[in-house]
Amino acid sequence: MIRLFKVYYPVRTLILLAGEALIVWTSFLLATVLELREDSYLVLNYEGGYVKILAVTLLVLLCSYWFDLYDTSRLTTKGELYFRLLLVPGLLAFLLAAISLIRPNYLLGSGSSELGLLILTVALIGWRMGFAWLVQLPILVERIYVLGTGERALRLVQGLRQNPELGVEIASWTGKLEGAVTRESVASHLMEVVNRQRVHRVIVAMPDRRGTIPMKELLDLRMRGVKIEEATSWLEKISGKIEVENLYPSWLIFAEGFRRTSTIIVLRRALSIAISLIGILISIPLWPVVMLIIRFDSPGPIFYTQRRVGKGGTIFKVVKFRTMRQDAEAGKGPQWAGLNDPRITRVGRFLRSSRLDEIPQLWCVLKGDMAFVGPRPERPEFVESLSKEIPFYGVRHMVRPGLTGWAQIRYKYGSTVQDAIEKLQYDLFYIKNASIGLDLLIMFQTIKTVLLRRGAQ
Repeated sequence: MIRLFKVYYPVRTLILLAGEALIVWTSFLLATVLELREDSYLVLNYEGGYVKILAVTLLVLLCSYWFDLYDTSRLTTKGELYFRLLLVPGLLAFLLAAISLIRPNYLLGSGSSELGLLILTVALIGWRMGFAWLVQLPILVERIYVLGTGERALRLVQGLRQNPELGVEIASWTGKLEGAVTRESVASHLMEVVNRQRVHRVIVAMPDRRGTIPMKELLDLRMRGVKIEEATSWLEKISGKIEVENLYPSWLIFAEGFRRTSTIIVLRRALSIAISLIGILISIPLWPVVMLIIRFDSPGPIFYTQRRVGKGGTIFKVVKFRTMRQDAEAGKGPQWAGLNDPRITRVGRFLRSSRLDEIPQLWCVLKGDMAFVGPRPERPEFVESLSKEIPFYGVRHMVRPGLTGWAQIRYKYGSTVQDAIEKLQYDLFYIKNASIGLDLLIMFQTIKTVLLRRGAQ
């Protein structure tokens, strides 16, 4: 995997993305030359032709991302892959037709767009078929041995197998070892698999390393050029979270990351202010409509405020549009919202699924109580109880809480302690790898999540 802007990307995904961008660019460049002939030089060099092709290329990549064509976990069959692939030029045709009606001078020229779409459709299907064949070549597959027998090793094996875009093949793992697990038996199995299948990498995932890890054999393999790595980093890359089960304070102290320079802090704050101002200005027309439907739907105030825990454990008040009955916590006190919670009003359910109830929180971002991206702010009552049950829960208060965040786009709405543990693991990943690039990725993914109505409750 390659790390860009502190985010891990599979090499195959980057190759797929780069190849697709080249295909789109070439398709419309070729269409322009074939359709306009000698006039193509003028169109490309003096009428912004290259810029227009670049814009179309970015639009196609955006459509492909929209249809999850770079997320193999959402593509279950080849039929679904090619169906979604055909949707891309179909949607692009509608968009280009709309542009031709509004701003025809934004297009390349008469017939170039239509021919480009035809070439692109054929080229995209051919590229995906060729890419599927290419990535199966043995020279592009890395064989891995997982050294470990516990649940952690099993999670790693399953994670590697469920992510074919990583380009790895599990040659074997210690869990297949028959009989008693001793240092000698583990060493024998490891060396046999490495020598027979030419393993490129060994990932150590043993819960208790004393007495069973074959240090001498691992050192010999390292000297022979086999890569030896620890499972923690791989589990982090695969899942996008940091597991707290086997986490020690020393890892938090010595691990790469968890550092924020003053420049990054200022830039992220400026980005939060800019996005919140834009969000407030864009949402102004919606405010009267939302306020009216809340007023007519159920008795009670339009807004509600609630105490939340911010950076450094400070308490602030968050403001949201009311989505529950006025007596939602009467007699029972603070409690999480559950699936199909009867306390949520009819309008409140729509506001939550569309995330419109979050709009007033832009004011909290503007004031500085929150950032646009960060861990979800929790109520003090929940923080107190969760801190007792979940190790390292207080680490999430190193940064400002956010209107959206890595945990929000990667995990469903949480209403149990186990959900809180899962979201904390994503929050730790974000805090460790916080950067402008990761913030922009989260913002972009949030827009997609909201528009597709994913993960809301």
